[in-house]
Amino acid sequence: MTNPLDHGEDRSLLIVDDDEAFLRRLAKAMEKRGFEVETAGSVAAGKAISTARPPAYAVVDLRLEDGNGLDVVEVLREKREDSRIVVLTGYGAIATAVAAVKIGATDYLSKPADANDIVNALLATGDELPPPPENPMSADRVRWEHIQRVYELCDRNVSETARRLNMHRRTLQRILAKRSPR
Repeated sequence: MTNPLDHGEDRSLLIVDDDEAFLRRLAKAMEKRGFEVETAGSVAAGKAISTARPPAYAVVDLRLEDGNGLDVVEVLREKREDSRIVVLTGYGAIATAVAAVKIGATDYLSKPADANDIVNALLATGDELPPPPENPMSADRVRWEHIQRVYELCDRNVSETARRLNMHRRTLQRILAKRSPR
């Protein structure tokens, strides 16, 4: 696959994420890969940049403090149809992935995604699928992330989380007491 960035095309990239440390790291990594990066820490800022200076590429977090990243995707798609947009989220769900693609996202990646995975997704063309991630999450990690998400959605109530996950409360307590798997 030839890298479109080698041919002098528009290299503008908008990254929208409310995790400031992740946003800085990803921006630096993408600049090293030849992108001209602009960042936003909220839906409002992402929509403002998408309206004023619609980028050729975008990486948008799904869950932001002030709303849903899909709102940014929608504005960007209206302003620039050829923009390639990757939606990132820590909460991978098929329904959300379908919604993101229907609204106009090019691809959908679960966090933690590294810069190489993101570049591959941004630059994949046509029906060509990007290669699988170099370091995908282990099945144990995916399970742990799901449990943590449900636990947070239940306001950190162990009994309610155990009921919703259809598991024994003590089993859940043991899982929550351990560190996250790699």
